[in-house]
Amino acid sequence: MKIDTSIQPPKADKREHSFTHHGVTISDPYAWLRDPGYPKVEDENVLAYVRAENAYFEAQMAGQKDLVEELFTEMRARIKEDDSSVPQKDGDYLYWSEFETGGQYRKYYRRPIEGGDAQLILDCPALAEGLEYFSLGALSVSEDGRYLAYTTDTTGGEFYTAFIKDLDTGELLEDRIENVNTGLIWAANDSVLVYGRANESWRVDRIFAHTIGQPTGDDAQIYHEATLGFTASPAISANRRWLVISTGDNETSEVLFTSIDNPTGDLKVVRPRKVGVEYAADFRDDTIFIWANDTHANFRLATASIGDPGNWTTLIEGSDEFYLTGFDLFRNFYITEGRLNGLDQVQVRYYDDPARVETIDFPEEAYSAGTGNNPEWEMDRIRLTYESPITPDTVYDYHVASRKLETLKVQEIPSGFDPSLYTVERLEVRARDGAMVPVSLVCRKDRPKGGPLHLYAYGAYGFAYPPNFSTTRFSLIDRGVAYAIAHIRGGDDLGRNWYLQGKMQARTNTFNDFVDVGRGLVDLGYTAEGKVSASGGSAGGELMGAIINQDPALFGAIVAHVPFVDVLSTMLDETLPLTPGEWPEWGNPIESKEAFDNILGYSPYDQVKRQDYPPMLVTAGLNDPRVTYWEPAKWVAKLRDYKTDESILLLKTNMGAGHGGKSGRFEGLRETAEEAAFILWQLGVHD
Repeated sequence: MKIDTSIQPPKADKREHSFTHHGVTISDPYAWLRDPGYPKVEDENVLAYVRAENAYFEAQMAGQKDLVEELFTEMRARIKEDDSSVPQKDGDYLYWSEFETGGQYRKYYRRPIEGGDAQLILDCPALAEGLEYFSLGALSVSEDGRYLAYTTDTTGGEFYTAFIKDLDTGELLEDRIENVNTGLIWAANDSVLVYGRANESWRVDRIFAHTIGQPTGDDAQIYHEATLGFTASPAISANRRWLVISTGDNETSEVLFTSIDNPTGDLKVVRPRKVGVEYAADFRDDTIFIWANDTHANFRLATASIGDPGNWTTLIEGSDEFYLTGFDLFRNFYITEGRLNGLDQVQVRYYDDPARVETIDFPEEAYSAGTGNNPEWEMDRIRLTYESPITPDTVYDYHVASRKLETLKVQEIPSGFDPSLYTVERLEVRARDGAMVPVSLVCRKDRPKGGPLHLYAYGAYGFAYPPNFSTTRFSLIDRGVAYAIAHIRGGDDLGRNWYLQGKMQARTNTFNDFVDVGRGLVDLGYTAEGKVSASGGSAGGELMGAIINQDPALFGAIVAHVPFVDVLSTMLDETLPLTPGEWPEWGNPIESKEAFDNILGYSPYDQVKRQDYPPMLVTAGLNDPRVTYWEPAKWVAKLRDYKTDESILLLKTNMGAGHGGKSGRFEGLRETAEEAAFILWQLGVHD
């Protein structure tokens, strides 16, 4: 049974509550778990229930304490504690960051190119001292190297505060800017800091210019985004001549620009927004380069003159085979990135010879590769990152002239790691509608077929979950659990249409793909019914909720992190930060009966039914602005009332954190160990 039945779970009150839309009345007896004072959570009844669930979690997991500690110890042993990043040149300095042994957070350093001592420019361990939560957001050094601007969040609520440090004196300036939620851009010869301010709904609708040394109340508004659901952000062009402001939602975008020397000057629009058209822009001399999906779903690369920015000429045509995911400009060449057959591609191209394309080759069957930190305009080499399920994170410099890769760093595994013990496969599994879904699978070579298997996916927002390297994953794999990543629709792993086939009215393809991959791996002999564990977070947590409603017998354990499971109620509430900007992804059930019916048909909370459910661990963050804490709380309460089995159901709410769980590398690692312990416990393989 894998549960201590002597410990009774909490039982949430059921209080009559309902709402009606499009002639349909929905009962929601757990709506009271939303504190009416949110984002403050002070209702004693709500807090009592959340704390009772936490106590139940602790009581049930007490028997796994030794396993959690064992897993945490081995996971930590795979981490090089005194690790550092590879230094990168930017202007007159080399910049890098370091962890000290036992340190939870990074320290940031620089050293003059001409030589000299290292300078500690930001000490995050000191900033985080005594805090339950700490997150460093943006980090930006002025062009002359004198000032460091940075942002921090100390609650997990994602409202950041910006600070400015004088690196010559080491002192903080009095300038302090609240509610920043974008990068920080230096302008006007380092006299102005450009930033975006989050409104009460966590969306950035205003971009400001702050003059150093002046009151923040005098900051000049550069841009105001009036469209509900759109979010704006500032950036600087690759040649550092232009301030670029991008705004948009999940399907539409618009780019504006002005001189970086005069950030409060008139903004010029590259091309006015058009619903369904997404684009991004960067600049070289008097030419604008535009990445856009206006003529092909898989995007094209076009150019335009600064004098006539809306008149686009195609440079690289959109392609059914090659999915163009982005580009980076440099003085003498540029980089395009994309995917071919679902695998990352990095290509070097030349302004004076458009037909010349140099593709950087990567050898493995499944991998993740892309450009890294490349801050300068004049570069003769490109920083790249590479990893695969059995290749640790690797940092390269690609020397453009010689077309050679130079290995700068391979992630060190102090406890040892032998890739020859493992095998990686790239499979395809047929979904019920005939679509072939890619799967990246890694396991030990000596693992018998038919054993336990962990299946992971995300499947939303066009995010392609990469076949990456994870040291923590091997705590499952080395105990005989195969690890598979399902590249399901909703992500853009196989191109933009792969994403479009998993959103809005086609959303159920995402859930079907995941279940069909699981069933397909059973049919292929990789595992068996009831031996499959699965996990996902946020929209991936929504996925977990949908698949257990559809095929609970397939799974032996489920972990749903901050799961977006109360989809209908959230999409009907435009006061929530997650809602207006999300309608292009899920549909607008306020205005559309079709969208209402579609969401109601799969929303995990609304589709809970009287049936057996697999063992489950659910997490939440009390300060989470993305998936509010009451979604997982309501879902667990309803599951407790409806489920007909005696499988364990646990809810753990981080009382001082947000969407990403606890901060600090070891605190987060302990939560990963808890997840692995739960999976091994419920699959019965931890011995």
